[in-house]
Amino acid sequence: MAISLFRKKVGKEPTPSPVNEGMADKQTKYEALVNALHGDIYRYAYWLCRDPHVAEDLVQETYLRAWRAIDSLVDDKAAKAWLITILRRENARRFERKQFDLIDLDEFPQSDNGALHSEQEMEHEWLRRHIARLPEEYQEPLLLQVVGGFSGEEIAQQLGLNKNTVMTRLFRARNQIREAMESSAQSRGHSNG
Repeated sequence: MAISLFRKKVGKEPTPSPVNEGMADKQTKYEALVNALHGDIYRYAYWLCRDPHVAEDLVQETYLRAWRAIDSLVDDKAAKAWLITILRRENARRFERKQFDLIDLDEFPQSDNGALHSEQEMEHEWLRRHIARLPEEYQEPLLLQVVGGFSGEEIAQQLGLNKNTVMTRLFRARNQIREAMESSAQSRGHSNG
């Protein structure tokens, strides 16, 4: 017994500290979370802000908050939804801190120095604009489904809504986009004919 006490004091047989073990577990869990979901979280952040630098900042803030609250994540299957929720809140904080001067972009034609967008890029931009024009109650579930890849049930949990409500909002969002597409196609048809 005297030998084992001597070894502990001298440091020959270090005993694992519960704090170090807990930190190692926390670090391992956090690293696994970042490695598994970083791409999805970045894509969603980029979709929200359309700026790679702002998206990187949002992701960094999201993971900082996730590190602080990692112990509150009980179900690993809910990790993606948990991070998306943190990201959405972090994005909202970004707007709380700033006051923006709003202008109507339709009144100011934008030049792109003669560079022509491909048809697909124009369609994507048209779609982004129309999704952005949707009421938030329709826009948010649609983005969570299309960009985040969440099911109706997962979206309902994240937004604190009934699944039927989410499905109705998704249906209405898609209908509004489809109607805008049909209207746009008709107006192009009239201007060509």
